[in-house]
Amino acid sequence: MVIYRLRNNDSAMRGRSYCDHCKKTIGWYDNIPLLSYLFLGGKSRCCHKKILIDYPLVELLTGLQFVWVYWLLKVNFNFFGQLEGFYSFGLLIYWLILFAGSLVIAVFDFKYMLIPDKVLGVMALAAGGRLLITHQWEYLLIGLLSGLFLWSLKTISKGKMGDGDIYLGVVMGLVLGWPQILVAFFLAFLTGASAGVILIMLSKKKLKDKIAFGPFLLLGMLIAKLWGWTMWQWYIQWLI
Repeated sequence: MVIYRLRNNDSAMRGRSYCDHCKKTIGWYDNIPLLSYLFLGGKSRCCHKKILIDYPLVELLTGLQFVWVYWLLKVNFNFFGQLEGFYSFGLLIYWLILFAGSLVIAVFDFKYMLIPDKVLGVMALAAGGRLLITHQWEYLLIGLLSGLFLWSLKTISKGKMGDGDIYLGVVMGLVLGWPQILVAFFLAFLTGASAGVILIMLSKKKLKDKIAFGPFLLLGMLIAKLWGWTMWQWYIQWLI
């Protein structure tokens, strides 16, 4: 819903959901994630046209994200404690914003070759808010340097990289810090280049064609957030 409304310049948080085709308001019973799509047979009740498969896929991924993030944090924090419970609940909200926002941006960039600044802004606020608690102000410098790095790549590539990727790089720096940001960039460029080569080999893209780089940056950020320090330690030991 957020992806669709952002594309059509609608409010992402206000107003009733409506049919993509005939614009009629959708009843609550036809707006239940996953279940409504299955009960309706993949077609809207009002005009009987096909519902995009994007909706149930994003709903499924979002649900899996919420369960997985909660489980991941529950292993390390006591959500039913007192002071720790408040902190872990805030950390849960922070991670859910990162994962849900990343999913929206990845799908939006993949479909439309644009990164929605509103969603990116929410992620930046969440990352900045966490710094107010942790006082890791060096992350601000890492964010600026990350954006500067991608800006230089945009200049060298003569515009093949968009401004949204640069701002996303700033958010990545705020979220990850050093040296996890290096792991994220390495994974992003590795997976992005691999996908580009595969698309060219399959004749889906030409050498000069653009591909959405946002999804690969986000993939690198999330992997680095979870396992970046471990991967960096392994790399240092391998060098030694």
